Amino acid sequence: MAAPADLIRKIRRIEITTRRAVQDTLAGGYHSVFKGRGMAFSEVRPYQPGDEIRSIDWNVTARMGEPFVKVFAEERELTALIAVDRSASQDAGLARQAKAEVAAEIAALLVFSALENGDRAGLLLFTDRIERYVPPRRGKKHGLRLITETLAFRPQGRGTDLAAALGHLSRAQRRSAVVFVVSDFLADAYEQPLAVLARRHDVIPVVLTDPVEEKLPDVGGLWPIVDAETGGTVLVDLSDEGTRRAWEARAAERVQKRDRTFRRLSLEAVRVRPGDDYVAPLAALFRARTRRRSA
Repeated sequence: MAAPADLIRKIRRIEITTRRAVQDTLAGGYHSVFKGRGMAFSEVRPYQPGDEIRSIDWNVTARMGEPFVKVFAEERELTALIAVDRSASQDAGLARQAKAEVAAEIAALLVFSALENGDRAGLLLFTDRIERYVPPRRGKKHGLRLITETLAFRPQGRGTDLAAALGHLSRAQRRSAVVFVVSDFLADAYEQPLAVLARRHDVIPVVLTDPVEEKLPDVGGLWPIVDAETGGTVLVDLSDEGTRRAWEARAAERVQKRDRTFRRLSLEAVRVRPGDDYVAPLAALFRARTRRRSA
């Protein structure tokens, strides 16, 4: 585990970086996209001509002897849940920055986005099991706890059970929320739990991919390829064009299946590669959703 001083410096760096991104780039988009997604009961008042008949509160009407209607106000509070895949595949790849590190920074960005708007933020860390769940709350102290949990976390599991994580979110979060799922989505049988989660919540997949997952490097000789989640190793001839084409075909099939699932559920995904600017695609998503809502 990182030394406390190193961890504190990293948290501070991420806090400064993400706060700047939130304030300069994301805050307005986040607010306009996710605020006011529902209507909450506010009060009752006497019926006035032109009021919607369906808004009559029959219990109050019976008690008062004259018609009263329910008044609703736009909900100003949002709950944001950030689910982060911490399976061993998040530490694999050829990029200089591991997917796990990028995922932690994206989680920090989303947490600060929520807290800057006075919303509640929660965190789920998962592998082939539910590793850590922190229920949504408000406040800077809570936000720093979430970031610390993410950065200092050392998983017990190595595999990925995305389906179990999605199911846990459906059970743990009953009230409608925005759910960011930060993962490489290299998992099986998650489509149905994702559909269940998306029926109640606004789900946004944040897909992290390392270039080697889609295309093998063209280098000579036999190279050991390690499955980060199982620990198994196979020797692969990276100079063989047929081997590289087969790898790319399997990767393309996996991506197509994942994207079909997202389209079927009307989910808008954000795609990020380690080393890329992850603020820009999030900001682009927020802007696109804002335009559609105002159209």
